[in-house]
This record gives sequence, C-alpha cells and structure tokens, in this order.
Amino acid sequence: MLEYADVVAARDRVARTARETPLDHSNTFSTWTGADVHLKLENFQRTGSFKIRGATNRIAQLSDDRRADGVVTASAGNHAQGVALAASRIGVDATIVMPEHAPISKVKATDNYGGEVVLHGADYDAAAERAHEIERETGATYVHAFDDPAVMAGQGTLGLEIVEQRPDVDTVVVPIGGGGLIAGVATAVTAETDARVVGVQAEGASSVAESLRKGEIVERASVDTIADGIATRRVGDLTFEVIERRVDEVVTVTDAEIATAVTALLERSKTLVEGAGAVSLAAVLAERFDYDDDETVVTALCGGNIDLNVLTNVVRRGLVERGRFLRIRTVLKDRPGALQELVDLLADTRTNVYAVEHDRASKDIAVNAAEVELDLETRGDEHVAELLDALEAAGYEVEVLV
Repeated sequence: MLEYADVVAARDRVARTARETPLDHSNTFSTWTGADVHLKLENFQRTGSFKIRGATNRIAQLSDDRRADGVVTASAGNHAQGVALAASRIGVDATIVMPEHAPISKVKATDNYGGEVVLHGADYDAAAERAHEIERETGATYVHAFDDPAVMAGQGTLGLEIVEQRPDVDTVVVPIGGGGLIAGVATAVTAETDARVVGVQAEGASSVAESLRKGEIVERASVDTIADGIATRRVGDLTFEVIERRVDEVVTVTDAEIATAVTALLERSKTLVEGAGAVSLAAVLAERFDYDDDETVVTALCGGNIDLNVLTNVVRRGLVERGRFLRIRTVLKDRPGALQELVDLLADTRTNVYAVEHDRASKDIAVNAAEVELDLETRGDEHVAELLDALEAAGYEVEVLV
C-alpha cells in the first residue's frame, strides 16, 4: 500500500524536472455552481501534464546498471512524453510504445523529448502488450503508466501542492484512467486534511465505479471517449487498492459534458485543457456529485495536450451543448428570393449564418424544391428555441442535425 511518506520522499526527486503549477480561483465557475471552485492548472506542467512527476520519480530511483539497459513504456501520449523527458534529463534511453491512433501532436512531442516511438495496437492495452515484449527482449525496465508505487508517489506530489496552496480545501476532484494520479493525490490529501476525494471517469471508459460496486476489478471490453488520456479498459491492481481505501466517491461524465467543460475553460478561463484533463471540472458543472454552496472545491486539470483536429471537433460539440451552434436542414421552393427570405428571418432573430449548402438534386425532395443546410451561430438554448419556433411559425419544416 502506498504511504504518505512515499509521496513526501518523492518530492525532491520530482522537483528535478517538474514545476509547481498554479492553483487559480475561478469566479466564473464559482458563480455557475455556487461552490468556491479552484482550478489546479497541471496543464501548465512541463510536457503538458502531470505524468512527468511519476516518470521522474520512477526513473530517478534506478540503479546505474538498470539505467544502462534503458526504459520502456506504453502510453496514449502524456505518460509517453513524461517518460521521454524524464529519461533524457537523467541520461537514460527510452522506448515508448503508443497506440497506432494516438494523436499526432503527442507522437511528435514524445519524439522531440528524446523517446524512441513505436506505434502498435488500437489502444493503450495493446500498446502495453508490445512494450512488455520489448522489455523481455532487451532487458529494459518497464515504467508503468500508473500501477507502480514509485509512479503513484510521484503523481501524489500534485496533492501535496494542492494542500499547501489551499489548506482549507473541502473536496479534491481528480480524473481517473488507470488510477495512478488519484492514488497518489488521495494519499497526500487524506493524510494532511479531512477533505474528501472524488474520482471522475469518462462514461465510455468507466471501469472503477463498477469495480468498487463488485469489490473486484472489472475490465471493459473496449473504450470509447474523447478523453483519450484516460481511455483505459481497467484500473490498476495497486491503484485500485488505494482507491478503495482513500477515495470517497467515483462518478462518470459523458463526452458531451467533457466537451462543454473544455469549451467553457477556453472561453471563460482562457485555458486549454484536453478531454482527460477537463473531466474533473465537467463533473462539477454537471453536478455529478453533491456539494454545498461555498464549499471549497479543487478540480485537477491534469493535462493540456490535445490534438488541434480533435480540439476543433470538441469545441464544436461544446458549442452545440451550450446552445451556441446549430446545424439545420429545411426545404425551400426553388424560386428567386426563397433563400433570401429565409436569411432575412434568421437576421430578424439575431442569428448569424456560418455556412449554407444548397442542393437541388436530392431524390428526397420535389423537382421544384431545393434542400438547404445551414450552420448557425446562436446565443444559447433559449435563443435556439425561439429560432425554431419562428421558423415553424413561418411555415418551414426544420430538421435539427446538430
């Protein structure tokens, strides 16, 4: 069982490569929720995530002989970058196995930090199988992404910072993938305070809540979530023991709620956070667990490494969920002025048109008609409802596409 002393001992080693990250009070999210919300900005960490903490603590404790054999690991991206940078700083060769569909930005970053990247498999678990083969073939030390006491202790230094920065914290909300971060943070927080620790998983990669209910680890057949950094099929054996003992509650959030949180952070806090890093705030905004007015809540925003193509889709989904973007389809009479009449109605309802697609060839409409799809900027859910009512009152049959 990981102990508080292990986390404290890790601090000096971790400080060699990791920086202390800010804890920022959010007026916006406090107003939205009624709680006293603080953002632990671990997305500002070197390599863009907390993973460098655990990687540094693990590699720093290798003997000279083990260092000479190098290290190997598997990761969807953030642990990959942490191991690559930590190993290069200590002078150790690192081989990183990443899923074939890992975000290209994370693959390139891992290479730039000095890791030798091997792409293999559809997800983290398949990549891990290949990494263990390399371990056996080369004698390199396997640096587990989460299920290792030294890695957990390193991640726990984030919890030490939270307690020092906000000693009166009531609730700490932490993302869960394999469980290394929450195991370390919970160990630090519960040793120093009476605060509760709430874990959050993406709904499409949620093994922990069911595992806790059954009292044993449950492995999912597959994962499906925009939060690729926590897309693991199962929690670790060692991390699960800590979660059972020290984590008060585990909840899940949907991809739509994650996208909403990512978008809100960009717009209101001017902060870029990846899906896995935003799940903690998503749980607070979606009220996935109970909290009191003025309760001091710290959300760990544990990473900011998001592929720009993924970001485009996530932001678009977030705008849809907040009533800020609407795509509709309707049919017009194929005559001069018909499109202008529709555009005039949109202007009268203060709706901005992003894009228009006009199709006269569809088999699903009459010969003297034209199908139109429009991408619209809207002002919120009430505005969307007003717009759709106005279109219906004007005789348009509208299909909402997104």
